[in-house]
Amino acid sequence: MDCGHEVTLFASGGSETKANLASVFDVPPTEQIGLVYPDLVHAFSAYLKAANFDIIHDHSGLIGPVLGSLVTTPVLHTLHGPATKNALRLYGMLRDRIYFNAISEYQRKCFGDLNFVATIYNSIDVDGYPFATQKDGYLLFLGRMNPEKGAHIAVEVAEKSRKKLLMVTKISEEREKRYFKDKVEPLLTKNVEIIGEVDLKTKGELYKNAGCTLFPIQWPEPFGLVMVESMATGTPVIAFRNGATPEVISHEKTGFVVDSAEEMVEAVKRADTIDPEACRREAEERFSTRRMVKDYERAYRKMLELEKSDLSARKAV
Repeated sequence: MDCGHEVTLFASGGSETKANLASVFDVPPTEQIGLVYPDLVHAFSAYLKAANFDIIHDHSGLIGPVLGSLVTTPVLHTLHGPATKNALRLYGMLRDRIYFNAISEYQRKCFGDLNFVATIYNSIDVDGYPFATQKDGYLLFLGRMNPEKGAHIAVEVAEKSRKKLLMVTKISEEREKRYFKDKVEPLLTKNVEIIGEVDLKTKGELYKNAGCTLFPIQWPEPFGLVMVESMATGTPVIAFRNGATPEVISHEKTGFVVDSAEEMVEAVKRADTIDPEACRREAEERFSTRRMVKDYERAYRKMLELEKSDLSARKAV
């Protein structure tokens, strides 16, 4: 809205926004995450009003783009998940019926020949993250306690580096508890501190004071906000070469992209060679909300131009 557009946001009641808020749930149904019904009701409430809008930008799961394929209003669907077999099949059926945005070039490549109009990275409010050039030197791991995030590798790297490790993590689901008990807990020493979940302010302080953030990702994640948040505070990231990490981290400028735990240990030794101001600058230039808004505006204009061209072509026939 700050850019002069009239925006309606379909989200749960209580959401903080400058847009016109439309809600079907007064309270976020968090206990129903993953179930079909709340997603269906939420998305359908938006598409029932499709004719009221020039463009619909859909961030929902698989239900939204299916509904979007049935309306005449142009729909941009931002892909947020991996290119699984089921996702590829469904999106392949929708490939020419809606427009798509990828959150990384890696993700875009995985989804193949869809009707892409852009690749636009996820963003953060960089101004909302504290910045510091002086670091306390500890290692930081932030992520859910599951095998995909590689928490056990972070512990191993800390032990071999003889560095203190702070772990900001969630251990509430049975799968998380089992992984922690079987793979992580046996490795713990007095140098590892399990902090658990924290609020945004505390998280920012932990990022800001860390010597580096470890990102030993074990699956091809299509983006990874942890890396961007860390850079915003001036803290370099050491990440495994997996998924989009080589796109997000500028090797030897904002951190290090490595291929093994051994290389991660060596990179920890070089973390203080990374300029904190370069990390912050990269976050502002590539991953700020301001940058994302401009990129999406450009994508919207492209969609409308394509729609206009398509309409002219149909009239000519």
